[in-house]
Amino acid sequence: MRFFLIFCLSLLVLNTYSQNFTFADSLRGNLTSLRTCYDVFYYDLNLTVDDKNKQLVNSYNDFHIISTDDFSKIQIDLFSNLKINSIVYNNYTLSFKRKSNAVFIDFPEKIIKGEKIVFRVNYEGAPREAVNPPWDGGFSWDLDMNKNPWIGVSCQGLGASSWWPCKDHQSDEPDSMSITCTARSPLKIISNGKLISEKKLFNNELGQLANTSSWFVSYPINNYNVTLCIADYTHFSDYYLSKSNNFNSFDTLNLDYYVLSYNENKAKQHFKQVKPMLECFESFFGQYPFINDGFSLVETPYLGMEHQSAIAYGNNFLPGYNGNKNFIAGLDFDYIIVHEAGHEWWGNSITTNDIADMWIHEGFCTYSEVIYVECIYGYQAMLNYVNNQKKYVRNDKPIIGPYNVNQKGSNDMYQKGSLMLHTLRNLINNDVKWFSILKGISNDFKYKVIDGIDIMEYINDKVDFDLTTFFNQYLKNSKIPVLEYKLHKQGREYILLYKWDAVDDFNMKIKINNGIEDIWIYPENNWKEFTLGKLDIKNFYVRDDLFYIDVKKVR
Repeated sequence: MRFFLIFCLSLLVLNTYSQNFTFADSLRGNLTSLRTCYDVFYYDLNLTVDDKNKQLVNSYNDFHIISTDDFSKIQIDLFSNLKINSIVYNNYTLSFKRKSNAVFIDFPEKIIKGEKIVFRVNYEGAPREAVNPPWDGGFSWDLDMNKNPWIGVSCQGLGASSWWPCKDHQSDEPDSMSITCTARSPLKIISNGKLISEKKLFNNELGQLANTSSWFVSYPINNYNVTLCIADYTHFSDYYLSKSNNFNSFDTLNLDYYVLSYNENKAKQHFKQVKPMLECFESFFGQYPFINDGFSLVETPYLGMEHQSAIAYGNNFLPGYNGNKNFIAGLDFDYIIVHEAGHEWWGNSITTNDIADMWIHEGFCTYSEVIYVECIYGYQAMLNYVNNQKKYVRNDKPIIGPYNVNQKGSNDMYQKGSLMLHTLRNLINNDVKWFSILKGISNDFKYKVIDGIDIMEYINDKVDFDLTTFFNQYLKNSKIPVLEYKLHKQGREYILLYKWDAVDDFNMKIKINNGIEDIWIYPENNWKEFTLGKLDIKNFYVRDDLFYIDVKKVR
């Protein structure tokens, strides 16, 4: 079954996309032997941020790696606009060459499989400035209302190597990481994980007193989740009693909020929605995955981003999507808080090897909004919410992208991915089983880097029918299935003729309603018929609120 599923979902995937990929795309997206020969288990990143000149000065990253094969040469990544001053290993200055944003390092001796080594990359320069963050990311150099510097970083898609040297591939997460940053005093510096130390000293590069903050991430973290936020922040805190996975005990989860100094009172009121959200997500997905590092919201000059344990928040303390409540079906919660927090389970704890499978991050996270709505507002509001998501699907191309070229699939991975999961819930038709599958995925793949096929196979193993063509239709095909039907009167009864216009062998069952009750029918690619009996034909309808399909009545 695994081979067949992989075959169906991978066949000719590159031919689905008309884009021409470059050598640089392959350098970034492909795992050659120069990248697979080592595994990063710890980064120690140290930066000095010069906001006046929009530069990084006197910065470095220590790579702590273990060799998975013998090597004397490896690839790391750093954008070509950033200058590498030196790469140092065991007091040797190593030689290196650049190709596009890839850096190829030569070692003076062969590193033997299983050996642990450390090398330092010293660098500086002006990192890419964000154009339309977080979608077109980089550094955001902004000012708050008091004209104080307000700096943030967002780099999903663009890549962490746009501002720090790393092995910039999602397949390799360090087990832990330190981030130390220096910036002009009195600015405060917020990053991922726990604050370890703060100090104020004169800094020669900045020419004035500077604050240095050190943060430690005690869990695996993917590169695009590493962030810096620098501003005139005020800090307030709270705590949440987090349910352990066996629900027999509780752990204290620290809640930390960093907002611009003049927004403190507004934020204290607005962020009250965090605890009910966490309670909902823990009920369905298991304990918050980064319990020891805490949960933080950090106000940013851009809309938001799921930075692990330091979520970027820029929704202006408004409901909906920056005040647009139509986006959330007229409800009144803060979309950015809910969506970005959902990523702590989907994308941060569980990460995909290749961004071609980012539908795991975005589809499941967008579906977490649906679950939140059902928790807080009830089942009918949930149906309204998930069906409202249909307005934002374009069905332009598959939501699985091409592999090994650092390319995601269609942005439909958000809403279409969510609607696919909603469809799957109703196809399974057993909420106990469905929600056990969701929690099982969250717990069984926690802190792991996986392939999309792992999730598909996991779900397929939990149900009593084959989901091969289901995933093929919704993930690898740009269009959604169309239920074609005809109604014929035969004497006093009505006959329903129906079939799928979909991928070959698509046979998903679906519910119709005769005006009195829901009835399962079992369409295939060929016409079938079902006797509806006597009914008022005006009351007949297809339950397309439960399934993401098109419905077409034909003559």
